Amino acid sequence: MPRTYQDIYPSDPFLRSTDVVRPRASDLIHLEFFEAEAAEMPRERFVQHHILVNLLDEMQRVENWREGEHREFTLRRDDIVITPAGVESGWRWHVRSKVIIITIVPAELKRFAERELGVLLTDRQVCDVPQTNDPDLTSAAELLLTALQTRSSGSEVMYESLARIFAVKLLERYGEDAAAEAGFSKAFTPQHYKRVLDFVADHFGEAIAIADLARAAGLSEAHFSRQFRKTIGDSPHQFLMRYRVERATTLLGDTARPLGEIAFACGFSDQAHLTRLFKRFTGETPRQYRART
Repeated sequence: MPRTYQDIYPSDPFLRSTDVVRPRASDLIHLEFFEAEAAEMPRERFVQHHILVNLLDEMQRVENWREGEHREFTLRRDDIVITPAGVESGWRWHVRSKVIIITIVPAELKRFAERELGVLLTDRQVCDVPQTNDPDLTSAAELLLTALQTRSSGSEVMYESLARIFAVKLLERYGEDAAAEAGFSKAFTPQHYKRVLDFVADHFGEAIAIADLARAAGLSEAHFSRQFRKTIGDSPHQFLMRYRVERATTLLGDTARPLGEIAFACGFSDQAHLTRLFKRFTGETPRQYRART
């Protein structure tokens, strides 16, 4: 059974993001900082993507087993290694390490890419990168670490923002865009999808008809509905409802805000409508979600 990266790491991290920020802040990026003595990790297939960011100034000899292939190489400062979820990997290092390990749950990355960036990823989502030198992505990871170490007023907000920056940089450089593989064609392009997403983001609290979405995409209503479902997997109506529910989860964090007010703010006809759709998409009612978070 696939396990998480944290299940088998041979030592405890010096710092982890979940110790500092609220769960909402670490929905996308989970960061751990290690300075671990020479050790090894057995070969496993993890359910998360994991990104190793090397901070050790001195070059070090490491060994990596990747899908059964053994590789011995020199790890340098600012080197990163990206292992997509499901790829078998194991490690041995011979000196005290100094690394940031970032793990990302594929479902969260998919939601972020689609809802925030208007990008559809392949099933693998990120490239398999055995080793590359990337000072810029390393710097973004170090800023995340600094935000956690600071623990001052506003550090949680800073971590949220920097996590988004890291995710955008990661996807820009190493994301696998599914545009060519997910049914996109001249009939329905990523640009069409981004225009629809932008329109929904600006008007989700208002009454929106399928004709409005088709108009935003610049397509006829019938053609838009058919191509949208074929490409995205949801009908335009289902997509809109999912988006409104996601926005509602954010507003539920304000416990003083009445559910009826949140329902209207997110474009639902009333509180009962919000409750029905919220439970359909999340498996729990807004009250249950609020009590749990």
